[in-house]
Amino acid sequence: MLAVRLVERPVAFDTLVLPVHAEAGRARLAATAMAVPPDVTAEADALLSTTNEAETPGKVQTLPRPLRDPRRLLLVGVGAGAEADWRVAGAALARAAAPETAITVAMPADAAPDAVRGLAEGLWLASYRFRLPGQRADDDQPALQEVEIVLDRTAPHESALAAARVTAEATRFARDLTNTPSSIKSPEWFAEQVRAAAAGHAGLTVHVREPAQLVAEGFGGILAVGGGSSRGPRLVEIAWQPPDARRHVVLVGKGITFDTGGISIKPRDAMKLMRKDMGGAAAVVSAVIGAAALRLPVRVTALAPLAENMVSGSAFRPGDVIRHYGGLTSESTNSDAEGRLVLADGLAYAVHRLAPDLLVSMATLTGANAVALGKRTAALYSDSDELAEAVMAAATAAGEQAWRMPLPADYVEYLASDVADFLSSPDKGAGSVTAALYLREFTGELRDRWVHLDMSAPSWAEADDAELVAGATGWGVRTLLRWLPTL
Repeated sequence: MLAVRLVERPVAFDTLVLPVHAEAGRARLAATAMAVPPDVTAEADALLSTTNEAETPGKVQTLPRPLRDPRRLLLVGVGAGAEADWRVAGAALARAAAPETAITVAMPADAAPDAVRGLAEGLWLASYRFRLPGQRADDDQPALQEVEIVLDRTAPHESALAAARVTAEATRFARDLTNTPSSIKSPEWFAEQVRAAAAGHAGLTVHVREPAQLVAEGFGGILAVGGGSSRGPRLVEIAWQPPDARRHVVLVGKGITFDTGGISIKPRDAMKLMRKDMGGAAAVVSAVIGAAALRLPVRVTALAPLAENMVSGSAFRPGDVIRHYGGLTSESTNSDAEGRLVLADGLAYAVHRLAPDLLVSMATLTGANAVALGKRTAALYSDSDELAEAVMAAATAAGEQAWRMPLPADYVEYLASDVADFLSSPDKGAGSVTAALYLREFTGELRDRWVHLDMSAPSWAEADDAELVAGATGWGVRTLLRWLPTL
C-alpha cells in the first residue's frame, strides 16, 4: 500500500503539490505550512490566472519545470476544504501523480485533521489495484510509492491519519474479497481469508460453522441455498469484544459467493458479475477487523452466512418450505431471491443467541435498489428515526451515499403464505421494500433497533470515479467505521 507520511520539514522535493481553494468565488493558492519558493508561487499564480474552475475538488493542473527544483508542480483543487473535498483531491492526485515515485503535498497552514484524513483516504483508495494471488503487476501499476504531507505540526493529525489508514485497509480487504473470481472464492475459501486476516489483530475471535454444524443447529436457509453446490456453505462469526465495550452491535452480511439464480436461473448477462454477491459479507467482516485495529470501545460481531447458489439435482426449488434458525418458515417463490434466506438465518441467530443492542443487515440484495436510486446510492430501511439518521450521517461523512426508504405497514400482507410463515419473495413489485419487510420479520425484539442497507448497485463501479476504482467498491466499510465510534 502507498506509504503516506506526515512531516514538518521536507528534506527535498521533486514533485510539489499545492492546494487551490475557493476564496470569494475565485481560485486561490492556500497559505501553506511549508515555505514555498517565491518563483514557484509566482508561476502557480500565473497558471491559475489562465484556467477556469481550478478550485473544483479533484481538478489537477500540471506545471512542468525541467532543470529546476521542484521539477514538477501539481495544483489540486480542494474547493471549500471540507473532508469530502480533500478525499476527492487525494484520489485525483493518486492518478495524476501515478508516473512519479514520490510527491510532497504542502498542506494549508490551518489544515484540520479532517483534511488529512480525507486526503489520505483518497490517496489510498484510488491507488488500489486488484491482483490475483501470484499475479504479476502489469505495466499500468502506478510508480507512486510515497507521499509526504507537510504540516505545521504533525502531532494533532496522527490519529486522523491512523483512522484513514485502517479505513482504507479494511475497504481494500473487502474489495479484494469481492473482486476475487468465484472459481477461487468458495465459502470455505472466504472463511479462510477471514481467519488469516483476523490473526493479525489481537482480540479478534473467529468461529466457522461447517455444513454438519449448520445441520445440527438448524440453519435451514443457509443449507437450502447452498444445497445445490458441491462446495458446501459456511457461517463465519467474527467478533471484537474489548473489555470496556459500551454496546454490542451485530452486523449480518449476505455472502453468496456466486449466484446462478438456482432453479430460477438468471440470464447470462445477469450472471456475469455475480462474484460480487457476497459484498455485504465482505463489508461486515472487514468492518469488524477495522474496529479491532482502531481498538474501538464497542463490541462488534459480524455474521457472514456463505453459500454458492447453483443448479443441480440437490438445489432447492420454488415452492419449497424452509425452516430457519429459530423456527420460522419461508415459502420460497423464487430461488433467485436467495440472499434474504441466508440473512434470515443470520438475523434470527443474532437475536436468539447474541442479544445485541443494535442489529444491522447489509446485502447486495435487489436490482430494485438500482432502479430506485441509481448506481451510487444504497437503500436504507429502519423503524428507528434515531438509528436511521445516525447511519445516514456516518455514510455522508464517509463519502458513501444512502437514502432512507419506507417500510409501509400495508405491504406486510404481501408476505402472507398458505403453507409457511412468510413468502420469501412476494410477486407484488416494490422488490427492495418487500425484501426489507421480510427481513424485519426475523429481527424479533430488535425490530426497532435494526437497520438494513440494500447496497447491490453501489457495491460495484463500472469505471474509476473519485476514490472508487473500477470493480468492487467495498461499499459500507467506511460507513460502518464512521458509525461504530459514535456509539
